[in-house]
Amino acid sequence: MNSDWYKNAIIYQVDTAYFFDANNDGIGDISGILKHLDYIRGLGANALWLTPFYLTPFRDDGYDVKDHLTVDPRFGDIADMVMLLEQAEEMGLRVIIELILQHTSSEHRWFQEARKDRHSPYRDYYIWADEPPENDDPPMFPGIEESVWSWDETAQQYYRHMFYHDEPDLNLACPAVINEIERVILYWLRLGVSGFRLDAASHLIKQAGKGDVKKGLGLLNHLRNFVAVRHPETILLGEVDVPPQQYSDYFGDNDRLHMLLSFSLNKAMFLSFAHKDARPLVKALDDIPTPPARACLANWLRNHDELDLAGLSPAERRDVIKEFGPEQDTHIYQRGLRRRLASMFENDTAKIAMAYSVLFSLPGTPIIRYGDEIGMSENLSLNERNAVRTPMQWDTTRNAGFSQAERDKLIAPVMVRGPNRYRLVNVSKSQIQNHSLLHLVSNMARTRLGCKEIGSGTHKIIDMKMPSLFAIRYDYDGDALLMITNLSDKKVQVELNEPEIMMLTELLADEEYAKSGLLKATDRFPVNGYGYRWFTLKFTHE
Repeated sequence: MNSDWYKNAIIYQVDTAYFFDANNDGIGDISGILKHLDYIRGLGANALWLTPFYLTPFRDDGYDVKDHLTVDPRFGDIADMVMLLEQAEEMGLRVIIELILQHTSSEHRWFQEARKDRHSPYRDYYIWADEPPENDDPPMFPGIEESVWSWDETAQQYYRHMFYHDEPDLNLACPAVINEIERVILYWLRLGVSGFRLDAASHLIKQAGKGDVKKGLGLLNHLRNFVAVRHPETILLGEVDVPPQQYSDYFGDNDRLHMLLSFSLNKAMFLSFAHKDARPLVKALDDIPTPPARACLANWLRNHDELDLAGLSPAERRDVIKEFGPEQDTHIYQRGLRRRLASMFENDTAKIAMAYSVLFSLPGTPIIRYGDEIGMSENLSLNERNAVRTPMQWDTTRNAGFSQAERDKLIAPVMVRGPNRYRLVNVSKSQIQNHSLLHLVSNMARTRLGCKEIGSGTHKIIDMKMPSLFAIRYDYDGDALLMITNLSDKKVQVELNEPEIMMLTELLADEEYAKSGLLKATDRFPVNGYGYRWFTLKFTHE
């Protein structure tokens, strides 16, 4: 048993609907993911995070759940899910699924029963008001929704929805709702999932506390305890976009979340990339309280939503947007960019690899989004966040090898134009090119998996006296790592002033710098523009 497996993991995120279509109806499915588990494992990942596959009207990429206990027929059935979990376990891949507790679809049976009758037991499952409160949170999608309250003609009351108006908020202060959630967790635990991603975790906590976050945090204690007594290796991964000084509230004392998606590091990374200066990222790391022993951060470059820049200053936001998405049609929700990684870095493999080196160097568990490892792009003709949700590009055959369906039946169009079109950017082509982005990312992922110092040890930033260098050292049980990444396009000469280090052994680099792979600590050594060098360290006292 490895109860802290998640601290030394590489997570691969798959959008269920867009990965591979096994039955050729134009929609990705669970059987399609099953067919490509070997690809995911070969990349170096040992955990798989699936976006929702539950019964859904699919107006919000499946996050509008109609029934948490049913697989949507467009994605397969429960037997397909069991097969996937079985095969993944055999291959050493753990599976993390979405636990969407903050809201349901308005088509959910609970909501339909609730609106019919004020005296229905389901009425208390949601949040209602005769008149909306004067002061409430602004909607999550400004420009799309005007308010977090909508009038329901059948119910003759307003209902609350933090997200879209067809996703009513659950009343998480209602004991009956918590019982329903426990049933959902037990069901998927029994089938063999290894973890749950708590969607919109900071919002659901506020709901659980009826507006009081401190009170609502008790729900995390309850959920942690509920999974721990049944399957101690199960993790809770929270989507928590709050200031970093509040992270400790969500970790608790090893009794709330196991992992927290760190939005503050994500924003700081892109500010550092835009400025070619590691200092914003270093400051963001310093601002984060040390997680408790059995908890860690989860880090990513891009996810299935917008690149959220809220929290940066107006000037910082302008700098990131100017660098990575100056065109108006790339902007979204007055706070971010709807772009994929490769196009933000102008499809420059060295730059993208540099960003991955930073990601894999950070304390916490890295997450790779499907398609980013080969350099897929966004499709700006699709609305809102759907721009970054396009079919996986497997090869040069029909529909990028994603599906044999007619093109007009595809869940989203494949990329047929531009520098990232599927005939140029695909898995097959990437696999046969020795220096492809896929090979670089895969080498990093597999190397990173062997670096127990990161997941289990302590870290400190090494000041190289050059703003463009991000250098971080990890120590664990007498072993040590030094990871250096150059955020600028200028080659630099590095001097290491660490008296107790005697020798550096190259673990990974953007190119072969020295035939022997060995350096004395007193040597000056180069790092290329957008280059990276990872070392294991030998000490004078050994």
